[in-house]
Amino acid sequence: MANSNLQRWYDFMKEENISELQDMLHEEAVFTSPVVYTPQRGRALVTGYLSAASKVLGGESFKYVREFDCGDRAVLEFVCEIDGIEINGIDMIEWDEDGKITDFKVMVRPLKAIQKLHQMMAAMLQAQAKN
Repeated sequence: MANSNLQRWYDFMKEENISELQDMLHEEAVFTSPVVYTPQRGRALVTGYLSAASKVLGGESFKYVREFDCGDRAVLEFVCEIDGIEINGIDMIEWDEDGKITDFKVMVRPLKAIQKLHQMMAAMLQAQAKN
């Protein structure tokens, strides 16, 4: 049974409610991407990256297959398939004492998957910037 912070994350991945995501994030949250060199800092940037990632990865094939729940930290292993490419990755999440996400890191394998995600994330982020 997932803790309440983790359950909120799972709920977001099912519903993709952006206002709920913003509410889950600490004002100074940090997002570390497998395809962007520097960590992205601040609620607005992290919201953009996580909402784009949920759209790119969160299709019908996306599922979490393993969970390491350590209370204020969790590691979630996921799998999905995009354009015939099997993607395997992990989300590493940390929460503060108020249940806000302070740090979110994504790691992905294999290289072919990272290249595909880079291409798709760039397109999604460009589309978000236009809106």
